[in-house]
Amino acid sequence: MVRLATWNVNSIRSRADRVVAWLQRRDVDVLALQETKCRDDQFPEGRFTELGYQVAHVGHSQWNGVAILSRVGLDDVEIGFPGQPCWGSGVSEAAATEARALGATCGGVRVWSLYVPNGRTLTDPHYRYKLEWLAALRETAAGWLTADPATPMALVGDWNIAPENDDVWDMAVFAHSTHVSPPERAAFRAIVDAGFADVVRPYAPGPGVYTYWDYTQLRFPRREGMRIDFVLGSPAFAGRVTNALVDREERKGKGASDHAPVVVELAN
Repeated sequence: MVRLATWNVNSIRSRADRVVAWLQRRDVDVLALQETKCRDDQFPEGRFTELGYQVAHVGHSQWNGVAILSRVGLDDVEIGFPGQPCWGSGVSEAAATEARALGATCGGVRVWSLYVPNGRTLTDPHYRYKLEWLAALRETAAGWLTADPATPMALVGDWNIAPENDDVWDMAVFAHSTHVSPPERAAFRAIVDAGFADVVRPYAPGPGVYTYWDYTQLRFPRREGMRIDFVLGSPAFAGRVTNALVDREERKGKGASDHAPVVVELAN
């Protein structure tokens, strides 16, 4: 069995101890990280190589950042996916490809650690950027699947979308917000329809199963969360999944990320 997980750690430098302890406790083989919030030279790589993991990371500043840790091989590392949109074109910032996508082959599985843009508000340019980013990902990922259907592929990470009503604690709270808007949900569905299945939901159905709880207003103890972290697998990947879970316990305690890890178990 191989265990693959994804986790938005909301700053790897602040939570390296927690991640190390969790990896040892959960016996995870491949971990995709998002929102590392550091440059490559600041990533605490040694903490993980000491445990036997190879590390790939891309980060440019205190924002965004994605990584893959693997103890079953780390080959063909790719920073960004073909056609990935830049942020900043037509707005005040200079256009730049953000550190939001990182691919690697780990033990024969092609893994992409993804941190989908937030969107901010429905009228913000970042929302349009989010939809363009998802459309480009869908087109590219569909091409990967057509070109190589036999290789197990997983698109994992923080999608910043709650695709079903059950994925938020109260739809009324989000009625005029990002993450649940029809265009965002349609963009998520388009990737599923391209052949990448949500492999976690069958093992962890809602309602009440979330991966993110805001730090404010006692959202976590009140169980007021969102499911926005997903593992979407190609048919060759989905066919090997034997179990999946959201490790809600890891959201507890001092210094926790506002996201919980999502774990998938694969048959060899």
